Amino acid sequence: MTRSSSSTAGLADAVNKAVAGVDDPEYPGVSIVDLGLVERVDVTGNGRASIGLVPTFSGCPALDVIAADVRDAASAVTGVTSVDVHWLASPIWSSDRITARARKALADRFTVAVGNDDEAATCPRCGESTVEQSTFGPSRCRAIHRCSGCAEVVEVLRA
Repeated sequence: MTRSSSSTAGLADAVNKAVAGVDDPEYPGVSIVDLGLVERVDVTGNGRASIGLVPTFSGCPALDVIAADVRDAASAVTGVTSVDVHWLASPIWSSDRITARARKALADRFTVAVGNDDEAATCPRCGESTVEQSTFGPSRCRAIHRCSGCAEVVEVLRA
């Protein structure tokens, strides 16, 4: 029994590592784990992996691509016999789920700020606060802000 549990734990670790290597298609180099999309990874003793993901919003056009990338990554792990990837209705994704590493990469590489409804987003260019110009950005999870310091237009990833 202990041997089986250890084997399952090792396989689960390998699947978690593989899933952590999946980048968001809009932000190459930024992991879906760091963006807070991965809610759970379960692996049974017979090698079946079940991966629950949280969408930034239900109509995101990248959902199928992300699910396929996760399925491919988990399927490539030796010992995995099947992979089920599903989008969860709960919990609801929030920008609070984004790690500091992803926030830095979004700012540095894509000049995208991270915000929420409770506080102003910080400009990734100059560090000043931003003011929302439109709740509608290039996708549903992004808004358009203007920096109060450098006056640049800033995309803000938000819940």
